[in-house]
Amino acid sequence: MASTSGRTFHDPLVGPEVSDLPSGFFDRLMFNLHPADALAPSVIMGFGIYPAKDTADGFVVVSGESEQRNLRFSTLLSATNRDGAGPFRFEVVKPNELWRLHLGPNEIDAEFDLTWHARTPAWFGEVAVTNTSSERTSFDHLFQSGRYEGTLRVGDRRYDVDNWYGQRDRSRGVRTMSGGQGLHIWYQAQFPDFSIGFLLVETRAQERILLEGAVMHESGVLDPITDVRHALVFTPDLDLVEGDVAVETAAGERYVVHADGRARGGYMAGAGYGGHHGVSAGVDHIESDRYALDGSVSPRSLDSALTDRLCTFTLGDVRGSGIFEFASTRSSKYRYRPSL
Repeated sequence: MASTSGRTFHDPLVGPEVSDLPSGFFDRLMFNLHPADALAPSVIMGFGIYPAKDTADGFVVVSGESEQRNLRFSTLLSATNRDGAGPFRFEVVKPNELWRLHLGPNEIDAEFDLTWHARTPAWFGEVAVTNTSSERTSFDHLFQSGRYEGTLRVGDRRYDVDNWYGQRDRSRGVRTMSGGQGLHIWYQAQFPDFSIGFLLVETRAQERILLEGAVMHESGVLDPITDVRHALVFTPDLDLVEGDVAVETAAGERYVVHADGRARGGYMAGAGYGGHHGVSAGVDHIESDRYALDGSVSPRSLDSALTDRLCTFTLGDVRGSGIFEFASTRSSKYRYRPSL
């Protein structure tokens, strides 16, 4: 992984003028949205294009206290303006600084009209990983903390979104990280003055495949992360209960953060992460479902273990919140062992 923080990330999605892209090429965006002081609602949205497959698809996942609502949509890329699909639309108003996000009427009875403003600099770099398959992973990856304003409706409940937290993630390239993964963490802990963001992937033998990220400060300081250790507690169904993460940075700082993951929801199988992204379903395909958050679904029972859990974070006397994305392999040969 090579950091490219000295340059500006090309924020808009690639246009039709870009040709000769690899067959596995994608260009994707993801945003999350949540109050700074509450564990509901949690909204996660995403959209991606796959030019060689003439496919575009996306999702919206809304997790409340008792239910997760999932909306998935896809269409032909050639039938879009590359600004969304189904009821979801976005606009890059000012690259790396301001986006608009809109969700119209749909099957899960949730709508929003939002503006995301950057509150920290973005971390981005090139991720390059050699896989067990013949195709090499190589993609640009960005994450950045921001705040929202606008409106959100979920069923009969309407929210005035004022200064809510939200992390965004942009990735572009070819990603085929196949075989042998044990633990995946995408960690975005939001605190009043900074955000701790990293991606960590380990093998089933707990060897590190990938670590990238930074502590992103509202002051404009971007402090790259050099090491991460963890001590997490999972249920037998591979759901996160709580845990500590220790982060070390290039500036010599060390952050030991406790996460409480007992709030349910954020199961990304509902967003199509079980291998459904980039699979053509024709023009204007929309589907939806709902998960009762009563223990009847879990990372073990769904077609993907990937979970984006809205957690509370504690760093000394400072409290924060944010998304702790995790996935532990369901292989019977793997047992999680803490590294902290």
